[in-house]
Amino acid sequence: PRTLGAVVALGPDARPEAPAPPAVIAAPAVAPAAEEVAPRSTARVTRADVGRPWGTVPGVLQFRGNPTHTWYGQGPVPRQPKLRWRFPRGEPMCAWSTVGDEGKEWCGVGWTGQPVVWERPDGVTEVIFGAYDRRVHFLDARNGRRTRADLVAHDLVKGSVTLDPDGFPLLYYGARDNRLRIAALDRPRPRVLWQLRAGEYPGIYTDDWDANPSVVGGVLYQAGENGHLFAITLNRGHDPLGRVTVAPEIEVAFPAWDDALVERIGDRNTSIESSPAVFEDRVYVATSAGRVVGLDISRVGEGVAPVVFDYWVGDDADASIVIDEQGMLYVAVELERHLPRAAEVGQLVKLDPYRDGDPRLWGISIPDVEGDKHGGGMWATPALGRGVLYAPTQAGDLLVVDRQTGEVVWQQNLDGKLWTSPLVVDETLLVGACKRGRLFAYSLAEPRAPELLWRYQLGPNRCIESTPVVWKGTIYVGARDGYVYALGDR
Repeated sequence: PRTLGAVVALGPDARPEAPAPPAVIAAPAVAPAAEEVAPRSTARVTRADVGRPWGTVPGVLQFRGNPTHTWYGQGPVPRQPKLRWRFPRGEPMCAWSTVGDEGKEWCGVGWTGQPVVWERPDGVTEVIFGAYDRRVHFLDARNGRRTRADLVAHDLVKGSVTLDPDGFPLLYYGARDNRLRIAALDRPRPRVLWQLRAGEYPGIYTDDWDANPSVVGGVLYQAGENGHLFAITLNRGHDPLGRVTVAPEIEVAFPAWDDALVERIGDRNTSIESSPAVFEDRVYVATSAGRVVGLDISRVGEGVAPVVFDYWVGDDADASIVIDEQGMLYVAVELERHLPRAAEVGQLVKLDPYRDGDPRLWGISIPDVEGDKHGGGMWATPALGRGVLYAPTQAGDLLVVDRQTGEVVWQQNLDGKLWTSPLVVDETLLVGACKRGRLFAYSLAEPRAPELLWRYQLGPNRCIESTPVVWKGTIYVGARDGYVYALGDR
Protein backbone atom coordinates (compact mmCIF):
# COMPACT_ATOMS: atom_id res chain seq x y z
CA PRO A 1 0.00 0.00 0.00
CA ARG A 2 1.09 3.57 -0.70
CA THR A 3 -0.86 6.14 1.25
CA LEU A 4 -0.45 9.45 3.03
CA GLY A 5 -1.67 7.92 6.30
CA ALA A 6 -4.12 9.41 8.76
CA VAL A 7 -3.39 13.12 9.09
CA VAL A 8 -1.10 15.29 7.00
CA ALA A 9 -0.54 19.03 7.40
CA LEU A 10 1.31 20.27 4.35
CA GLY A 11 1.39 23.53 2.43
CA PRO A 12 0.03 23.32 -1.12
CA ASP A 13 3.40 24.41 -2.48
CA ALA A 14 5.45 21.89 -0.50
CA ARG A 15 8.57 20.88 -2.36
CA PRO A 16 10.23 17.45 -2.39
CA GLU A 17 13.40 16.38 -0.58
CA ALA A 18 15.84 19.26 -0.06
CA PRO A 19 18.53 20.13 2.49
CA ALA A 20 17.47 22.08 5.55
CA PRO A 21 18.03 25.83 5.44
CA PRO A 22 21.03 26.86 7.56
CA ALA A 23 18.86 28.78 10.02
CA VAL A 24 16.97 25.64 11.04
CA ILE A 25 19.44 22.84 11.80
CA ALA A 26 23.05 23.12 10.79
CA ALA A 27 26.52 22.80 12.26
CA PRO A 28 27.07 24.84 15.44
CA ALA A 29 28.71 28.23 15.13
CA VAL A 30 31.67 26.99 17.18
CA ALA A 31 32.73 23.75 15.55
CA PRO A 32 33.74 20.85 17.82
CA ALA A 33 36.38 18.33 16.85
CA ALA A 34 36.43 17.34 13.18
CA GLU A 35 35.22 13.82 13.96
CA GLU A 36 32.01 15.18 15.44
CA VAL A 37 30.93 17.36 12.53
CA ALA A 38 32.15 15.25 9.62
CA PRO A 39 29.07 14.61 7.45
CA ARG A 40 28.00 10.98 7.28
CA SER A 41 25.93 9.65 4.45
CA THR A 42 22.60 8.30 5.62
CA ALA A 43 21.67 6.82 2.26
CA ARG A 44 22.70 3.30 3.29
CA VAL A 45 24.02 1.65 6.45
CA THR A 46 27.39 -0.01 5.88
CA ARG A 47 29.88 -1.84 8.09
CA ALA A 48 31.73 1.47 8.46
CA ASP A 49 28.70 2.85 10.31
CA VAL A 50 28.80 0.21 13.06
CA GLY A 51 29.93 1.87 16.28
CA ARG A 52 29.66 5.34 14.74
CA PRO A 53 27.23 8.25 15.12
CA TRP A 54 24.50 8.48 12.51
CA GLY A 55 23.77 11.51 10.37
CA THR A 56 25.04 15.05 9.92
CA VAL A 57 23.73 16.49 13.20
CA PRO A 58 26.04 16.40 16.25
CA GLY A 59 24.39 14.37 18.99
CA VAL A 60 22.74 11.07 19.88
CA LEU A 61 19.70 11.16 17.64
CA GLN A 62 17.99 7.80 18.26
CA PHE A 63 17.94 4.74 20.50
CA ARG A 64 21.48 3.28 20.68
CA GLY A 65 22.80 6.03 18.41
CA ASN A 66 22.43 4.51 14.94
CA PRO A 67 20.39 1.99 12.92
CA THR A 68 22.63 -0.93 14.01
CA HIS A 69 22.18 0.05 17.71
CA THR A 70 25.95 0.24 18.29
CA TRP A 71 26.84 3.84 19.23
CA TYR A 72 26.11 5.07 22.72
CA GLY A 73 27.23 8.69 23.04
CA GLN A 74 30.31 10.85 23.39
CA GLY A 75 32.50 11.20 26.46
CA PRO A 76 34.00 11.97 28.73
CA VAL A 77 32.01 9.86 31.17
CA PRO A 78 31.86 11.50 34.63
CA ARG A 79 34.40 10.09 37.12
CA GLN A 80 32.82 11.44 40.31
CA PRO A 81 29.20 12.05 39.33
CA LYS A 82 27.07 14.57 41.18
CA LEU A 83 23.55 15.77 40.54
CA ARG A 84 23.52 18.77 38.21
CA TRP A 85 19.76 19.11 37.85
CA ARG A 86 16.49 17.25 38.11
CA PHE A 87 13.42 17.77 35.90
CA PRO A 88 10.74 18.78 36.65
CA ARG A 89 11.45 20.99 39.62
CA GLY A 90 7.95 20.49 41.02
CA GLU A 91 5.51 17.60 40.81
CA PRO A 92 6.68 14.42 39.07
CA MET A 93 5.72 13.48 35.51
CA CYS A 94 2.77 11.09 35.96
CA ALA A 95 -0.41 10.06 34.16
CA TRP A 96 -3.09 7.39 34.33
CA SER A 97 -3.05 4.58 31.78
CA THR A 98 -4.75 1.24 31.31
CA VAL A 99 -3.26 -2.14 30.38
CA GLY A 100 -6.03 -4.57 29.54
CA ASP A 101 -8.65 -4.01 32.22
CA GLU A 102 -6.21 -2.67 34.80
CA GLY A 103 -5.67 1.05 35.21
CA LYS A 104 -2.91 2.65 37.26
CA GLU A 105 -0.75 5.72 37.57
CA TRP A 106 2.51 5.61 35.65
CA CYS A 107 5.36 7.96 36.54
CA GLY A 108 8.66 9.03 35.01
CA VAL A 109 10.48 7.44 32.11
CA GLY A 110 10.58 3.70 31.49
CA TRP A 111 11.70 1.11 28.99
CA THR A 112 13.21 2.18 26.58
CA GLY A 113 13.04 5.93 27.13
CA GLN A 114 16.55 6.97 26.03
CA PRO A 115 16.74 10.75 25.49
CA VAL A 116 17.95 12.44 22.35
CA VAL A 117 20.72 14.96 23.01
CA TRP A 118 21.94 17.23 20.24
CA GLU A 119 23.75 20.49 19.63
CA ARG A 120 21.52 23.13 18.07
CA PRO A 121 22.92 25.74 15.68
CA ASP A 122 22.22 28.47 18.25
CA GLY A 123 24.70 26.87 20.66
CA VAL A 124 22.11 25.26 22.95
CA THR A 125 22.53 21.58 23.68
CA GLU A 126 19.01 20.20 23.87
CA VAL A 127 17.69 17.06 25.58
CA ILE A 128 14.47 15.57 24.15
CA PHE A 129 12.53 12.66 25.63
CA GLY A 130 9.06 11.20 25.96
CA ALA A 131 7.61 10.41 29.39
CA TYR A 132 4.75 8.75 31.21
CA ASP A 133 2.98 12.09 31.65
CA ARG A 134 1.88 11.74 28.00
CA ARG A 135 4.31 14.38 26.79
CA VAL A 136 7.52 14.90 24.86
CA HIS A 137 9.75 17.36 26.73
CA PHE A 138 12.51 19.68 25.45
CA LEU A 139 15.19 20.81 27.93
CA ASP A 140 18.35 22.87 28.00
CA ALA A 141 21.11 20.38 28.81
CA ARG A 142 22.92 22.92 31.01
CA ASN A 143 20.17 23.53 33.55
CA GLY A 144 17.16 21.32 32.78
CA ARG A 145 14.93 24.27 31.91
CA ARG A 146 12.36 24.01 29.13
CA THR A 147 13.47 25.12 25.68
CA ARG A 148 10.15 24.61 23.88
CA ALA A 149 6.52 23.83 24.60
CA ASP A 150 5.74 20.14 25.18
CA LEU A 151 4.27 17.90 22.52
CA VAL A 152 1.17 16.32 24.06
CA ALA A 153 -0.13 12.80 23.34
CA HIS A 154 -3.28 11.05 24.56
CA ASP A 155 -1.45 8.29 26.43
CA LEU A 156 2.03 7.35 27.66
CA VAL A 157 5.08 8.03 25.51
CA LYS A 158 7.15 4.93 26.32
CA GLY A 159 9.72 4.47 23.58
CA SER A 160 12.70 6.59 22.59
CA VAL A 161 12.23 9.50 20.19
CA THR A 162 14.28 10.08 17.01
CA LEU A 163 15.60 13.36 15.63
CA ASP A 164 16.01 13.52 11.87
CA PRO A 165 19.63 12.60 11.01
CA ASP A 166 19.75 14.64 7.79
CA GLY A 167 19.33 18.08 9.34
CA PHE A 168 15.58 18.49 8.87
CA PRO A 169 13.87 19.92 11.98
CA LEU A 170 11.70 16.84 12.41
CA LEU A 171 11.04 14.59 15.38
CA TYR A 172 9.69 11.05 15.04
CA TYR A 173 7.93 9.31 17.95
CA GLY A 174 5.08 6.99 18.91
CA ALA A 175 2.80 6.68 21.90
CA ARG A 176 0.33 4.28 23.49
CA ASP A 177 -2.54 6.26 21.99
CA ASN A 178 -2.43 4.37 18.67
CA ARG A 179 -0.41 7.05 16.86
CA LEU A 180 3.00 7.35 15.24
CA ARG A 181 3.81 11.02 14.77
CA ILE A 182 6.13 13.35 12.86
CA ALA A 183 6.51 16.80 14.43
CA ALA A 184 8.14 19.96 13.10
CA LEU A 185 10.53 21.83 15.39
CA ASP A 186 10.96 25.01 13.30
CA ARG A 187 7.74 26.71 14.45
CA PRO A 188 7.28 28.91 17.54
CA ARG A 189 5.72 25.79 19.08
CA PRO A 190 6.45 22.22 17.96
CA ARG A 191 3.68 21.06 15.62
CA VAL A 192 2.59 17.57 14.57
CA LEU A 193 2.62 17.44 10.76
CA TRP A 194 1.58 13.82 10.24
CA GLN A 195 0.35 10.84 12.18
CA LEU A 196 -0.39 7.22 11.42
CA ARG A 197 -3.00 5.34 13.43
CA ALA A 198 -2.05 1.74 14.09
CA GLY A 199 -5.69 0.79 13.66
CA GLU A 200 -5.39 1.43 9.93
CA TYR A 201 -3.34 -1.78 9.82
CA PRO A 202 -5.11 -4.07 12.31
CA GLY A 203 -3.09 -6.70 14.11
CA ILE A 204 -4.10 -9.27 16.70
CA TYR A 205 -2.52 -7.71 19.78
CA THR A 206 -2.38 -4.01 20.75
CA ASP A 207 -1.83 -0.73 18.92
CA ASP A 208 0.98 0.87 20.99
CA TRP A 209 4.17 2.26 19.45
CA ASP A 210 7.06 1.33 21.78
CA ALA A 211 9.75 0.87 19.14
CA ASN A 212 12.19 3.57 18.06
CA PRO A 213 12.23 4.55 14.38
CA SER A 214 15.30 4.83 12.13
CA VAL A 215 15.65 7.08 9.09
CA VAL A 216 17.83 5.69 6.29
CA GLY A 217 17.91 7.09 2.77
CA GLY A 218 14.89 9.30 3.40
CA VAL A 219 12.82 6.29 4.51
CA LEU A 220 11.42 5.89 8.02
CA TYR A 221 11.53 2.32 9.36
CA GLN A 222 9.24 1.71 12.30
CA ALA A 223 7.31 -1.17 13.86
CA GLY A 224 4.22 -1.28 16.05
CA GLU A 225 2.54 -3.52 18.56
CA ASN A 226 -0.02 -4.17 15.84
CA GLY A 227 2.65 -6.54 14.53
CA HIS A 228 3.49 -4.58 11.38
CA LEU A 229 6.89 -3.39 10.18
CA PHE A 230 6.59 -0.18 8.15
CA ALA A 231 8.79 1.48 5.53
CA ILE A 232 7.64 5.05 4.93
CA THR A 233 9.16 7.38 2.34
CA LEU A 234 9.23 10.77 4.03
CA ASN A 235 9.42 13.18 1.06
CA ARG A 236 10.84 15.91 3.27
CA GLY A 237 10.95 19.45 1.95
CA HIS A 238 10.11 23.10 2.67
CA ASP A 239 7.22 25.39 1.92
CA PRO A 240 7.65 28.89 0.38
CA LEU A 241 8.23 30.32 3.86
CA GLY A 242 11.10 27.89 4.49
CA ARG A 243 9.16 25.75 6.97
CA VAL A 244 9.77 22.02 6.90
CA THR A 245 7.18 19.76 5.26
CA VAL A 246 6.62 16.03 4.91
CA ALA A 247 4.49 14.04 2.46
CA PRO A 248 4.86 10.46 3.76
CA GLU A 249 4.10 7.46 1.55
CA ILE A 250 3.75 4.05 3.18
CA GLU A 251 5.74 1.80 0.87
CA VAL A 252 5.59 -1.38 2.97
CA ALA A 253 3.38 -2.53 5.85
CA PHE A 254 4.63 -6.03 6.56
CA PRO A 255 2.57 -8.21 8.96
CA ALA A 256 5.18 -10.16 10.95
CA TRP A 257 2.91 -13.05 11.93
CA ASP A 258 0.74 -15.75 10.40
CA ASP A 259 -1.66 -18.42 11.65
CA ALA A 260 1.10 -21.01 11.89
CA LEU A 261 3.15 -18.78 14.20
CA VAL A 262 0.15 -18.06 16.43
CA GLU A 263 -0.53 -21.78 16.74
CA ARG A 264 3.13 -22.45 17.51
CA ILE A 265 3.33 -19.97 20.41
CA GLY A 266 -0.11 -20.74 21.81
CA ASP A 267 -1.26 -17.12 22.23
CA ARG A 268 -1.91 -13.96 20.22
CA ASN A 269 1.00 -11.78 21.39
CA THR A 270 2.62 -11.11 18.04
CA SER A 271 3.48 -7.45 18.71
CA ILE A 272 6.72 -5.72 17.82
CA GLU A 273 8.34 -3.73 20.62
CA SER A 274 11.92 -4.03 19.37
CA SER A 275 13.28 -1.18 17.26
CA PRO A 276 14.02 -1.96 13.60
CA ALA A 277 17.72 -2.55 12.85
CA VAL A 278 19.14 -1.69 9.43
CA PHE A 279 22.30 -2.98 7.75
CA GLU A 280 23.20 -2.67 4.07
CA ASP A 281 20.11 -3.62 2.06
CA ARG A 282 18.16 -5.20 4.91
CA VAL A 283 15.92 -4.20 7.78
CA TYR A 284 15.45 -6.63 10.68
CA VAL A 285 13.02 -6.80 13.54
CA ALA A 286 12.33 -9.22 16.41
CA THR A 287 8.79 -9.83 17.62
CA SER A 288 7.00 -10.80 20.81
CA ALA A 289 6.21 -14.10 19.13
CA GLY A 290 9.94 -14.77 18.85
CA ARG A 291 10.20 -14.26 15.10
CA VAL A 292 13.41 -12.63 13.84
CA VAL A 293 12.72 -11.51 10.30
CA GLY A 294 14.70 -9.56 7.70
CA LEU A 295 13.38 -7.79 4.61
CA ASP A 296 15.32 -6.81 1.50
CA ILE A 297 14.89 -3.03 1.18
CA SER A 298 16.90 -2.48 -2.01
CA ARG A 299 13.61 -1.80 -3.88
CA VAL A 300 11.61 -0.37 -1.02
CA GLY A 301 10.80 2.76 -3.03
CA GLU A 302 8.82 0.53 -5.38
CA GLY A 303 6.86 -0.94 -2.49
CA VAL A 304 8.82 -4.20 -2.72
CA ALA A 305 10.51 -5.74 0.35
CA PRO A 306 10.67 -9.54 0.23
CA VAL A 307 11.56 -11.66 3.25
CA VAL A 308 15.22 -12.73 3.03
CA PHE A 309 15.72 -14.01 6.59
CA ASP A 310 13.38 -15.79 8.98
CA TYR A 311 14.18 -17.49 12.28
CA TRP A 312 12.18 -18.40 15.40
CA VAL A 313 13.87 -18.00 18.79
CA GLY A 314 10.94 -19.49 20.70
CA ASP A 315 9.94 -16.68 23.05
CA ASP A 316 9.26 -12.97 23.41
CA ALA A 317 12.03 -10.84 21.86
CA ASP A 318 11.33 -7.22 22.81
CA ALA A 319 14.94 -6.02 23.01
CA SER A 320 16.32 -4.49 19.83
CA ILE A 321 18.61 -6.44 17.52
CA VAL A 322 22.28 -5.42 17.52
CA ILE A 323 24.29 -5.79 14.29
CA ASP A 324 28.09 -6.02 14.15
CA GLU A 325 30.60 -5.14 11.41
CA GLN A 326 30.07 -8.47 9.66
CA GLY A 327 26.30 -8.12 9.61
CA MET A 328 25.81 -10.71 12.36
CA LEU A 329 22.71 -10.36 14.55
CA TYR A 330 22.69 -10.46 18.35
CA VAL A 331 19.20 -11.16 19.69
CA ALA A 332 18.14 -10.94 23.34
CA VAL A 333 15.13 -13.06 24.29
CA GLU A 334 12.84 -13.13 27.31
CA LEU A 335 11.86 -16.35 29.04
CA GLU A 336 8.10 -16.26 29.49
CA ARG A 337 6.36 -19.04 27.55
CA HIS A 338 8.95 -21.71 28.46
CA LEU A 339 8.50 -23.54 25.18
CA PRO A 340 10.99 -26.28 24.26
CA ARG A 341 12.30 -24.11 21.43
CA ALA A 342 13.52 -21.48 23.92
CA ALA A 343 15.56 -24.10 25.75
CA GLU A 344 17.09 -25.23 22.46
CA VAL A 345 17.99 -21.77 21.15
CA GLY A 346 18.88 -19.80 24.31
CA GLN A 347 18.07 -16.27 25.47
CA LEU A 348 21.10 -14.52 23.98
CA VAL A 349 21.65 -15.67 20.43
CA LYS A 350 24.08 -14.86 17.61
CA LEU A 351 22.68 -15.40 14.11
CA ASP A 352 24.35 -15.30 10.70
CA PRO A 353 21.57 -14.09 8.37
CA TYR A 354 23.63 -14.89 5.25
CA ARG A 355 24.39 -18.50 6.13
CA ASP A 356 22.89 -21.46 4.30
CA GLY A 357 21.18 -23.84 6.70
CA ASP A 358 20.93 -23.13 10.43
CA PRO A 359 21.93 -19.47 11.05
CA ARG A 360 22.45 -19.95 14.80
CA LEU A 361 26.15 -19.58 15.60
CA TRP A 362 25.70 -19.81 19.36
CA GLY A 363 23.13 -19.30 22.08
CA ILE A 364 23.30 -18.80 25.85
CA SER A 365 20.67 -20.07 28.25
CA ILE A 366 19.73 -17.43 30.81
CA PRO A 367 17.78 -18.65 33.83
CA ASP A 368 14.23 -17.88 34.80
CA VAL A 369 13.47 -15.62 37.79
CA GLU A 370 11.27 -17.54 40.19
CA GLY A 371 8.19 -15.64 41.28
CA ASP A 372 8.74 -12.75 38.84
CA LYS A 373 5.73 -12.09 36.62
CA HIS A 374 8.09 -10.93 33.88
CA GLY A 375 9.91 -14.27 33.79
CA GLY A 376 13.60 -14.40 32.97
CA GLY A 377 15.97 -14.01 30.05
CA MET A 378 16.82 -10.54 28.72
CA TRP A 379 14.83 -7.35 28.25
CA ALA A 380 17.80 -5.04 27.66
CA THR A 381 19.53 -4.50 24.33
CA PRO A 382 23.15 -5.67 24.64
CA ALA A 383 26.13 -3.44 23.81
CA LEU A 384 29.07 -4.20 21.54
CA GLY A 385 32.57 -3.99 22.97
CA ARG A 386 36.02 -4.93 21.68
CA GLY A 387 35.49 -8.58 20.80
CA VAL A 388 32.79 -8.98 23.43
CA LEU A 389 29.15 -8.29 24.15
CA TYR A 390 27.87 -6.70 27.38
CA ALA A 391 24.52 -8.21 28.33
CA PRO A 392 22.32 -7.44 31.39
CA THR A 393 19.68 -9.99 32.41
CA GLN A 394 16.31 -10.01 34.12
CA ALA A 395 17.92 -11.92 37.00
CA GLY A 396 20.32 -9.01 37.61
CA ASP A 397 23.45 -10.55 36.11
CA LEU A 398 25.80 -8.46 33.99
CA LEU A 399 27.48 -10.78 31.48
CA VAL A 400 30.54 -10.30 29.30
CA VAL A 401 30.27 -12.67 26.35
CA ASP A 402 32.93 -13.52 23.77
CA ARG A 403 31.38 -12.47 20.46
CA GLN A 404 33.11 -15.23 18.52
CA THR A 405 32.43 -18.24 20.74
CA GLY A 406 29.50 -17.24 22.96
CA GLU A 407 31.50 -18.06 26.08
CA VAL A 408 30.59 -16.07 29.20
CA VAL A 409 34.01 -14.76 30.24
CA TRP A 410 32.90 -12.54 33.16
CA GLN A 411 29.77 -12.26 35.26
CA GLN A 412 28.57 -10.14 38.17
CA ASN A 413 25.19 -9.90 39.88
CA LEU A 414 23.97 -6.34 40.43
CA ASP A 415 21.05 -7.33 42.69
CA GLY A 416 17.76 -6.71 40.92
CA LYS A 417 16.35 -6.71 37.40
CA LEU A 418 18.30 -5.00 34.63
CA TRP A 419 16.05 -3.59 31.91
CA THR A 420 18.18 -0.61 30.94
CA SER A 421 20.49 -1.15 27.98
CA PRO A 422 24.20 -0.63 28.79
CA LEU A 423 26.46 2.01 27.23
CA VAL A 424 30.08 1.75 26.12
CA VAL A 425 31.58 5.23 25.95
CA ASP A 426 35.19 6.31 26.36
CA GLU A 427 36.41 2.83 27.40
CA THR A 428 33.76 2.91 30.13
CA LEU A 429 30.78 0.61 30.59
CA LEU A 430 27.70 2.23 32.12
CA VAL A 431 24.85 0.06 33.44
CA GLY A 432 21.62 1.11 35.14
CA ALA A 433 19.66 -1.00 37.64
CA CYS A 434 16.12 -0.82 38.95
CA LYS A 435 16.82 -1.56 42.60
CA ARG A 436 17.50 1.72 44.46
CA GLY A 437 17.96 3.50 41.13
CA ARG A 438 21.64 2.71 40.76
CA LEU A 439 24.14 3.44 38.00
CA PHE A 440 27.38 1.45 37.74
CA ALA A 441 30.47 2.53 35.80
CA TYR A 442 33.24 0.07 34.90
CA SER A 443 36.63 0.61 33.33
CA LEU A 444 37.10 -1.36 30.12
CA ALA A 445 40.87 -1.13 30.05
CA GLU A 446 40.51 -4.91 29.97
CA PRO A 447 37.30 -5.44 27.96
CA ARG A 448 36.87 -9.02 29.18
CA ALA A 449 37.19 -8.13 32.87
CA PRO A 450 35.44 -4.84 33.73
CA GLU A 451 36.66 -3.07 36.86
CA LEU A 452 34.18 -1.06 38.91
CA LEU A 453 34.96 2.67 38.90
CA TRP A 454 31.95 3.99 40.79
CA ARG A 455 28.31 3.44 41.63
CA TYR A 456 25.76 6.22 41.99
CA GLN A 457 22.42 5.75 43.71
CA LEU A 458 19.45 7.97 42.88
CA GLY A 459 17.63 6.50 45.86
CA PRO A 460 14.75 4.20 46.86
CA ASN A 461 11.72 4.06 44.55
CA ARG A 462 13.78 5.58 41.73
CA CYS A 463 13.98 2.48 39.57
CA ILE A 464 15.99 2.98 36.38
CA GLU A 465 14.36 1.10 33.50
CA SER A 466 15.14 3.56 30.73
CA THR A 467 18.42 3.72 28.84
CA PRO A 468 20.77 6.60 29.73
CA VAL A 469 22.73 8.69 27.27
CA VAL A 470 26.18 10.26 27.69
CA TRP A 471 27.14 13.52 26.05
CA LYS A 472 30.35 15.44 26.75
CA GLY A 473 30.70 14.88 30.47
CA THR A 474 27.05 14.47 31.48
CA ILE A 475 24.78 11.45 31.91
CA TYR A 476 21.09 12.02 31.22
CA VAL A 477 18.73 9.35 32.57
CA GLY A 478 15.06 9.01 33.46
CA ALA A 479 13.67 7.06 36.41
CA ARG A 480 10.30 5.66 37.42
CA ASP A 481 9.95 8.14 40.29
CA GLY A 482 8.73 10.76 37.82
CA TYR A 483 11.96 12.63 37.10
CA VAL A 484 14.87 12.92 34.68
CA TYR A 485 18.36 13.46 36.10
CA ALA A 486 21.57 15.02 34.78
CA LEU A 487 24.76 13.79 36.44
CA GLY A 488 28.23 15.23 35.93
CA ASP A 489 31.53 15.95 37.60
CA ARG A 490 30.68 19.53 38.43
